Amino acid sequence: MKEILKRMLNHEELSSAETKEIMLDITKEKYPDAQIAALLTIMQMRGVTVDELLGFREALMGTRIPIDFTPYRPIDIVGTGGDGKNTFNISTCSCFVVAGAGYKVAKHGNYGASSVSGASNVLELHGVKFTNNQDKLRQSIEECNMAYLHAQLFNPAMKFVGPTRRSLQVPTVFNLLGPLINPSKPAYQLLGVANLSQMRLYTNVLNRLGMEFAVVTSLDGYDEISLTSGYKVMTNNNEQIYQANDLGFRLSAREELFGGNTPQEAAKIFDDVLNNRASESQKQTVIVNSAFAIHVIEPKKEMEECVAIAKESLESERALQTFKKFITINS
Repeated sequence: MKEILKRMLNHEELSSAETKEIMLDITKEKYPDAQIAALLTIMQMRGVTVDELLGFREALMGTRIPIDFTPYRPIDIVGTGGDGKNTFNISTCSCFVVAGAGYKVAKHGNYGASSVSGASNVLELHGVKFTNNQDKLRQSIEECNMAYLHAQLFNPAMKFVGPTRRSLQVPTVFNLLGPLINPSKPAYQLLGVANLSQMRLYTNVLNRLGMEFAVVTSLDGYDEISLTSGYKVMTNNNEQIYQANDLGFRLSAREELFGGNTPQEAAKIFDDVLNNRASESQKQTVIVNSAFAIHVIEPKKEMEECVAIAKESLESERALQTFKKFITINS
């Protein structure tokens, strides 16, 4: 590690093989916390490369508890977090809208880090019991199109960097890895990022992984399509900037997407969306993110058709019924 740190202080980049070995050595507790902290700090200051990120990912995927959803070809809908906006659970709501529309979803999530309520918080408040039991998870995705993979039950290697990350109290490369280590290796992904540099990084990584994907960002810094500004979408094949009204939506005010001050307040907004009681801004934000997820799965459909499918799933309460069934199976 001493030699690696010297090289990095000299502005050298690491290969994917090297970062994979570093991660595996961290799980074997070969390095003191101070050296791990130095590594993460240097990497954060100069920016992580595609190869470095892929190496860390390969090590974590190699030590994960796997779940085989290959026959279902699911999508994961996830934001990187860290945008500091404390929005309501847009990605999680979108998962149930997409599942309600008949598509398979394997959501990988955790407790909130940069927001009051992460996916695990809102689901736990509804009585969901997290599991890595293969049969239970397959039952869930088969019977209601949705399975939830609580990150802490599938990625044991992450506990070895936990103390260092908590001590540093700043983002590190491991904040970037969350969306890349879904243990089911989903066929598709809608990934929300907070800025254009992250967008380029993840687009290159997902292309290297051979996934079908869309990476989205709002141009005012939200890690999802917020409709508070224009937004950019990059896929395997193209990139495009949209304005809110391009697909028939109106511009939203930032305060309309606020996720509340407590997990309970966030859960109420979540319920209001799925019960079709939410504000127009809350509703349209979930619909537009759901529509782009559907478009990843069915790229030959026009975006307007994908919007209509998502809207119908929410307004017909099929998304709500999917959520209710999900709770019954997973409580």
